[in-house]
Amino acid sequence: MPESTHPLKVAVIAFDGITPFHLSVPCLVFGANLGAGAARFDVEVCSAEKGKGPLQTSAGFAIATRRGLAALDDADIVVMPAWHDDCRPAPAALLGALRRAHGRGARVVGLCLGAFPLAEAGLLDGRTVATHWAAADELARRHPRVHVNEEVLYVDEGDVLTSAGVAAGLDCCLHLLRQLCGADAANRVARRLLVAPHRDGGQAQFIERPLPVSGSDGRFAQVLDWVARHPQHQHSIDTLAARAAMSRRTFTRHFRQATGTSFKQWLLNQRMAHAQRLLETTSASIEVVAQEAGFGAALSLRQHFRAALQTSPSAYRKRFQPGAGAIA
Repeated sequence: MPESTHPLKVAVIAFDGITPFHLSVPCLVFGANLGAGAARFDVEVCSAEKGKGPLQTSAGFAIATRRGLAALDDADIVVMPAWHDDCRPAPAALLGALRRAHGRGARVVGLCLGAFPLAEAGLLDGRTVATHWAAADELARRHPRVHVNEEVLYVDEGDVLTSAGVAAGLDCCLHLLRQLCGADAANRVARRLLVAPHRDGGQAQFIERPLPVSGSDGRFAQVLDWVARHPQHQHSIDTLAARAAMSRRTFTRHFRQATGTSFKQWLLNQRMAHAQRLLETTSASIEVVAQEAGFGAALSLRQHFRAALQTSPSAYRKRFQPGAGAIA
């Protein structure tokens, strides 16, 4: 999506029976006041059911929208924030509007069960997608050309993004905000919403697998927080297990359960996030950023930036430093 000096238009599709929380997620993330010089979005909630009047929500109150699916015709981002719990077929008008929006270059986002209308519209064929783990098998059964990954929180396929259930919609929207506006803007919105700016791992953490609570959990959380604040240090599972007063085996088990990913990948993500913040908020050289973020040398930082973000640290800084080219 090309950068623009104008607000990006975000169309959020509501329907009769929608859960208010699902509807609020993209509105909260993209409707937030990002401050002077930051990217701005023009968010509009539209109705998937023309001429129906106020839409009823699952919470017992109604909402009124000003526009119907015509709002998708000039939107830069189209969000299907959920769908009916029975995963019923979507109306032809909605499917057509989704296809047209995607066809002209809009980025389309399906949160939770919102992946079902996107799949029915043919936008997910040949792609890897996420949806709520409880509906993953049904989505795969109905749409065999879609690869459903029930273990991840969200999947970014470039022009189409999908997420797992409920809170994972926040993760997906914050990820997209981070892409468009930079890590600092996403972090500020996350802090305002009192959520993590970036959660590692997948929804396998949440599949009816309650974790025991013990006195060691507090020490474990403190260790992770310490590592996140000191990414430049050399860290190993053994040294961190000792800091948490755990055996290596117990620490590893706690880590996998808490994050859903490996320690190596989690640490890399923490270092990337720290490097992004430094590039956005300081004038430190690329070499210094690499050292402060724990990459050691600028070459290593550049390689990881290219692999993860398909750009260079210098280009990232040019785009996302205030006044230096971010969408405004």
